[in-house]
Amino acid sequence: MTTGGALRAGAALGLVLLAVGLTAGCGQRSTQDAVSGTRTSVDSPTPAATSPAQLCTQIISYWSRRTLTGDTYGDYQSMGISNGQYDILRKVVDAARTERKRADARATARLIDRRASELCEERYRNGEPTGGPWR
Repeated sequence: MTTGGALRAGAALGLVLLAVGLTAGCGQRSTQDAVSGTRTSVDSPTPAATSPAQLCTQIISYWSRRTLTGDTYGDYQSMGISNGQYDILRKVVDAARTERKRADARATARLIDRRASELCEERYRNGEPTGGPWR
């Protein structure tokens, strides 16, 4: 094979591998049975959904850190959280301010994550809270 032919073959192979790589993660993949040689489609696994308590924990942890640095003005509606989640946020921030006075930033961050998780788990232990979407 000539140098030009080798380059073209290499480029073609590269394009094929790129196309295969780009489509590998799409919706379905096929597998081939080793004995019969038949191909079957297999759905790709879907990622696990985030529970309401996990989402609450992530949101409260985020806004607690922002509140401690003075990077927010404290309007729960602008934060995209409910009044009930805002109650949790205030408890977490109060505890974090106390922790920050006696310990370092890492301890404060751990406390934020732990308290947010505990309070959000409690709030969502029976599913969605009642009292309307603002609660």
